[in-house]
Amino acid sequence: MKKGFALVELLIVLAVIAALMAVATPMALNAVKQAKASQVAQNLQNIMTAEENYVNTEQSLPATTVDQLVSKNYLSSTPTNYSITADGTWTNGQVKVTIKYNGGDVSVADVKKQNPNVIDGGSGAPALEATLVKWW
Repeated sequence: MKKGFALVELLIVLAVIAALMAVATPMALNAVKQAKASQVAQNLQNIMTAEENYVNTEQSLPATTVDQLVSKNYLSSTPTNYSITADGTWTNGQVKVTIKYNGGDVSVADVKKQNPNVIDGGSGAPALEATLVKWW
């Protein structure tokens, strides 16, 4: 009797490995997708909090760029692909601000699972909208 594996035994092992990979790969890809959506939702919330702090501390219109928030130490680093839009005028002591993620690699629905306040900012871009109030 010869030592070693028969061709059929090797094919069975390869088939089992292929079946396990077919099950594991979609799960891994879904985990990466959910992690990215979670990161986007958290960044949107952090930028919005920094905007609120900026308005309350600086007592002026909100920052119009994320870099402005970083330079004044309201954020520790600049997340990429985020934009800030403010309507620019105080109306009855309030101003509307929209933070939008322009990366295009996550869907609004996935980010909305992480933060129910997320809206579609246009073209399928997740966004967070808030009305900032002048307290001074």
